[in-house]
Amino acid sequence: PYCDTDAMNQHLLEISQAVDEGAHAVLIVDQAGWHVTPKLKVPDNITLLYLPPRSPELNPVESLWQFMRENWLSNRIFKDYDDIVSHCCDAWNKLVAQPWKIMSIGMRDWAHRF
Repeated sequence: PYCDTDAMNQHLLEISQAVDEGAHAVLIVDQAGWHVTPKLKVPDNITLLYLPPRSPELNPVESLWQFMRENWLSNRIFKDYDDIVSHCCDAWNKLVAQPWKIMSIGMRDWAHRF
């Protein structure tokens, strides 16, 4: 339930295990403290590519969060922390079930012009 170095290290290990043998992953991240700390243990089969600071418009996941807020998470009162987590998981699973939606939300026309 925390965004910190330990959580990011666990996340990187999960991604690393999903990368095919002999392949290499490039993970685009913002410059959150847990992404840039020297305490981060980046596996050999992953390279982190940092977005410029203060540029959420370059980070496609920001648009995904906005879509989920607008469609499934806004205008409601949550009972408690577990209720928030439950609704967020439901929203995430709805989105994951629509890969075409993820592609259309994350597409940046300006990145494909040349």
